[in-house]
Amino acid sequence: MNTILLASAAWIGLASGAFAEDKTLAIVVKGLDNPFFEQIHLGCEKWNGENAASGYKCLYTGPASSADEAGEVQLVEDLLNRPDVKAIAISPSNAPLMAKLLKEKAPKIPVMTIDADLGKDDAGLRKTYLGTDNYLMGVKFAEHLKKLKPEGGTVCLQLGNVAADNINQRAAGTRDTLSGEKGIERLTGQGGWTEVAGCPVFTNDQSDLANQQMADTFTANPDLTAFMLIGGWAQFAPQAYVQVTDQVMDKLKAKSLVIVAGDTLPPQMEALKAARSHSQVGQRPFEMGYRAPSVMIDLIDGKPVEPIIYTGLDECTQETVDTCIAK
Repeated sequence: MNTILLASAAWIGLASGAFAEDKTLAIVVKGLDNPFFEQIHLGCEKWNGENAASGYKCLYTGPASSADEAGEVQLVEDLLNRPDVKAIAISPSNAPLMAKLLKEKAPKIPVMTIDADLGKDDAGLRKTYLGTDNYLMGVKFAEHLKKLKPEGGTVCLQLGNVAADNINQRAAGTRDTLSGEKGIERLTGQGGWTEVAGCPVFTNDQSDLANQQMADTFTANPDLTAFMLIGGWAQFAPQAYVQVTDQVMDKLKAKSLVIVAGDTLPPQMEALKAARSHSQVGQRPFEMGYRAPSVMIDLIDGKPVEPIIYTGLDECTQETVDTCIAK
């Protein structure tokens, strides 16, 4: 019995020692089911490979489903309670809900956002935001659409979670640019553009739902001018996306119906090459994941860090599809 107790005590001592030595830099994304976030994971792992002797480890995590907003908040709370976690980067699925947690917890460790930010009124709860200029991304969506359809027409915007600040910023940039006015909540003819009934649609970051919404919108609006994927959800399920766009391929090839979409992951670039979309405005998630650990270390060390760090955009069309991605 004493031998067992001694062995258990030794194991606990070793485990706690290892736990104390590991300084964790946590990246929490909206959901592990989204291939966009896997690029952030790959960036995190590249940093780990290049900084094995740094004393820090980049930990990539998130809820299993991007629709699990409460699960993400609980995961962040759990990480904030861990003594090995020295800083955390969060992509909040529900910005107000995440802000509520941060206000309640008042973390002693540096907290930053990545990919998606908190709302403007809650920006003081994080040290910096690393990711896309989402309003600018929306502007770029609109600029590409205006080039494709300068005369305007009818459009459906496909959004993600209702409370995701990054998606809402993109929608604002899109509507402001198409309308030529600031603060348009819905296009009703401004700038020649009208959002059709039933739109915008919200995917809750689910690819199957995104494709079903596209199919339903095409059926209900046979004369639709444009469909805008403000995020790449439908295209993240390439087989389903092929089936949906097969229904309207003649229109897509003739450009009587155009698709402008977010992100430039490999399946999306294949869709662009196949004329299943006309423009893709891509973020740089790998860079986000790769840079985040270094930014967190700077915050831990008290070094000056800009309150916003943008990672840039890639703009791709059918004509530039082979050369548009920044290396």
